[in-house]
Amino acid sequence: MIEQALKTVDDAIGDGIEYAVRAHHRRRLRRIGWEHALDPGAGLWCDGDPPPRSGNEVSILLDGDEALSALADALESARSRVHLAGWHFSPGFALRRDDRRTALGDLLGELASRGVEVRVLAWAGPPLPLFKPSRADVRTMRRAFLQHAGVACALDDRERPMHCHHEKIVVVDDELAFVGGIDLTHVEGDRFDTPRHELRAGIGWHDAAARIRGPAVQDVAEHFRLRWREVTGEDVGPTKAPEPAGETELQIVRTVPERVYDGLPKGDFRILEAYTRALRSAERFVYLENQFLWSPEIVALLAEKLDQPPSPDFRLVVLLPAKPNNGEDDTKGQLGELAACDPDDERLLACTLYARAGGERLPVYIHAKIGIVDDRWLTLGSANLNEHSLFNDSELNVVICDSELARDTRERLWSEHLELDRNEVSGDPVEVIDGRWQPIAREQKDRLAYDHPLTHRLVRLPHVSRRSRRLLGPIQSLLVDG
Repeated sequence: MIEQALKTVDDAIGDGIEYAVRAHHRRRLRRIGWEHALDPGAGLWCDGDPPPRSGNEVSILLDGDEALSALADALESARSRVHLAGWHFSPGFALRRDDRRTALGDLLGELASRGVEVRVLAWAGPPLPLFKPSRADVRTMRRAFLQHAGVACALDDRERPMHCHHEKIVVVDDELAFVGGIDLTHVEGDRFDTPRHELRAGIGWHDAAARIRGPAVQDVAEHFRLRWREVTGEDVGPTKAPEPAGETELQIVRTVPERVYDGLPKGDFRILEAYTRALRSAERFVYLENQFLWSPEIVALLAEKLDQPPSPDFRLVVLLPAKPNNGEDDTKGQLGELAACDPDDERLLACTLYARAGGERLPVYIHAKIGIVDDRWLTLGSANLNEHSLFNDSELNVVICDSELARDTRERLWSEHLELDRNEVSGDPVEVIDGRWQPIAREQKDRLAYDHPLTHRLVRLPHVSRRSRRLLGPIQSLLVDG
């Protein structure tokens, strides 16, 4: 009786706060002419600039071993200029872990000594020392970069209160761009890991990036140009659209809050628009990898799909950290909300990864930000599924509407997480979810509960948490939005 009464009160509080947060964001977007991000028209491409670009070559790079090695190769081949923008950088961060062990700062210094223009744009850190990296840490980082003659490093402090510049981009010679979730830093964990996610000292790390050649590189370069000019006053000059390099059409989308940059006074909220378009279009399955899942707008879309499935066999699979570095209660609470829309426990599957060796195990931190819908829509970038990334932090994602690339990326990810050959995950996605994901994840969850050794790295997450506690992240966003 008491437990039921508490649940009733808890649900009422959660519903009320969630309604307030969503209403607040709608009013905010309406004031600046961006309400259409919550109610876009038909189609998967976002409206406005930059538009979808055809003629690109795209490689999806999974985990640090592949992505960081590819980045090192690209930087070493630079001829004219290199631009990097990120949340934080560690000059001593090793892009390779073999005999060459290429440190970021040394590599950039070497490029500058060859006459390559090198610009590094980093977030200046929080105004109050409430979380890492502190402004003192960032200033130390900048001094280390500036020890290399010819390396320019600027700190961007134009952020909304309690928010940051979170994107992770690299542009080489205005011809090649990397867009993804991998920070080139030691802060909060070592990003270098392999798809095997073997047990190691410290937490494992799952992440991803997209390497792009072709006309869309200009859009990434122009975004960097805007931010660099706003922060330093220097215009690095217009970028020329690269020649076609492949057959993939893609669109660069971003989050930039309003009133942060003079050149973008009304901001840009097309990552929110992109997810809204794709999730509303979902017919058979949605697959999400993310660090967080506590955006009420996103959860509402997913809950509607679970409550009123567009097809009898609709499935939603989410891969999340076992212990995110913040917002854990918020994410678990939102999973509880989604689970309530799946009373038969057959449409929703929430999982995480563990590195293991014998009876030992440690979580693999899920830092990738990937979305795949019906093997026809793919996004990858820096944006988490929380209010920070969709409304308040600067972010950059790539959106691809290419069935072949979306399916290939999904199969590579599922092969990695399920520890199966590609041919074992290449069938109908729903059949693979029911026949492979579900039994493996459930069995490993039971093994974890009874402290038995894991036999797979994939483990099901619990779905239920108090709904009033799940809104801590959105409330924080509400309080500092203004």
